[in-house]
Amino acid sequence: MDCPTYRTVTTMASEVLAKPQMRGLLARRLRIHMVGAFLVSLGVAALYKFAVAEPRKKAYADFYKNYSPEKDFEEMKKAGIFRSIK
Repeated sequence: MDCPTYRTVTTMASEVLAKPQMRGLLARRLRIHMVGAFLVSLGVAALYKFAVAEPRKKAYADFYKNYSPEKDFEEMKKAGIFRSIK
């Protein structure tokens, strides 16, 4: 049984669909993903710097601005932390 409509449908479908690009596909996709990964990593680094590192540095600076090791030692001595010192 000859089926000419089958040939017509496949011919019409092949005219409508574009051929997939296979040559250079990996390089093109890799380039797009590398740019995206670079931008995401820059964003994460900036977020870490301004959300974690800078507040931590400020907290350390504020702590050591008024820190007295002698006063801290005397408070620990009164609390009984050092058993060998009277």
